Amino acid sequence: MNKAAIVDIVHEKMGGTKVGAEQTVDAILESIVKTLKVGGEVSIAGLGIFSVKPRAARTARNPKTGETVQVPATKVPKFRAAKALKDAVK
Repeated sequence: MNKAAIVDIVHEKMGGTKVGAEQTVDAILESIVKTLKVGGEVSIAGLGIFSVKPRAARTARNPKTGETVQVPATKVPKFRAAKALKDAVK
C-alpha cells in the first residue's frame, strides 16, 4: 500500500473530492513529521507510537577501502507497534 492507495480509501470513506482526500492525508502526515522534528511522540490507538530515538556517534569502517570513518550522532524515527496491531497481524 502506498500514499495513493490511502488517499483512495479516504476518498471512498469521506466522500468529497479526491484533492480534498489528498490534502487530508498530507495534513496528517505533515503533523506527524512536525511533531517528530521537535522530539515529540505521536500515539495512534490500535496502531502504535511514532517517536524519535537518538543514535550515538560511532566509528564505522568503509568496506571498500577498510578505512575507519567517524559517523556523527543523529536522531532516527522509531515505531513501536500497538498490541492490537500485533494481534491483528498474527
